[in-house]
Amino acid sequence: MSRQTAQAMQNWYYGKNKDLQMNLIGVTHVGEIVVIEPMVKRLDASAAPAFRLAVLDLIAAGDSRLVFDLTGVDFIDSSGLGSMVSILKALSGRGGIAICNASAAVLSLFRLTRMDKVFSIVPGRDEAVAKVTA
Repeated sequence: MSRQTAQAMQNWYYGKNKDLQMNLIGVTHVGEIVVIEPMVKRLDASAAPAFRLAVLDLIAAGDSRLVFDLTGVDFIDSSGLGSMVSILKALSGRGGIAICNASAAVLSLFRLTRMDKVFSIVPGRDEAVAKVTA
């Protein structure tokens, strides 16, 4: 899905409410690292397009070292996983991504789809920040 298509879907679905898009993520800076915490329990088809756009906005602003802290996320479906892959592709090899605090169900999805070979997944936030820093 192109960025324009995703933007059009997000505008239609959320009624052009950019505040709602940004309310999907909490952002904390640790030096040059951006820690992104989804504010939804389910990263599924209803939230994934806006989540993707919110993170792509951070990348467009120059952030390229990202940590996804999935503490509050109980479920990710193929749309959510697709958003994560799209974000990885948007980095085009610069910077990096690490994932931390994934629940057993979320970790199972990453393993089942073999995305645990694509993303660096570690238990805690400090380890994820160190992984992206290295």
